[in-house]
Formats: sequence, structure tokens, C-alpha cells
Amino acid sequence: MNFIIQATLPTMNEIIDASKSHWSVYRKMKEDYTNLVAWSCKHIGPMSRVNILITWYMKDKRQDKDNIMAGTKFILDGLVASHVLKNDGWKEIGDIHHSFRVDKKKPRVHVQLIEI
Repeated sequence: MNFIIQATLPTMNEIIDASKSHWSVYRKMKEDYTNLVAWSCKHIGPMSRVNILITWYMKDKRQDKDNIMAGTKFILDGLVASHVLKNDGWKEIGDIHHSFRVDKKKPRVHVQLIEI
């Protein structure tokens, strides 16, 4: 099953900055992006255990890949919030693979779930 998040997710630097500014800023960020992911995958039915392939389409190459991958937190939380997964622990999540591409006009995140 596939779904697309029609936006980029916060980077690790953005997450750290939000959490340092005030606790409520990070809480709001987490809530907003978790809800965005949950809405993006609402068409997917429940799955018990998955491998996840994430392709990050960024507008440029300015951010380090490890910084970009921090958005995985919001993807996993969104999958749980939408009831696609019961939890985001070791029992439900197998492997997670990342790919990176540049799309200046349409940055987004493509997520593929492979049930195992």
C-alpha cells in the first residue's frame, strides 16, 4: 500500500528548535504533522506488521539526509493515529528504508507499506 504526504516534514534541526523555544511549540508541531500523515493514509486499512519504504522528495539538496529522516517519527505516529498500525514498536515495524530525490516543484514524501 502506498500513500503520499503532499508536504515535507520537519527536519531534525526544526524539531530541536521547536522543542527549545517552548514545550507547546513542539507539541503543536507533532500534533499537526501527525494529523497530516494520518489524513494522508486514511484510505489504508489495518495492517499488523510492515516494512516501510520512504522516498523523500525535497526541493533541493541543502539539508543532510539524516536531518530529513527525522520526519519518520511523524510518519509512524500518523500510521498509529489513523489505526493503520496498532503501535509503532518492534512487533509492528520491520525494516525502514529511505531514498532521497529532488523535485523543485513538488516536494513531498512517498511512503510504501509492505505487509510482512
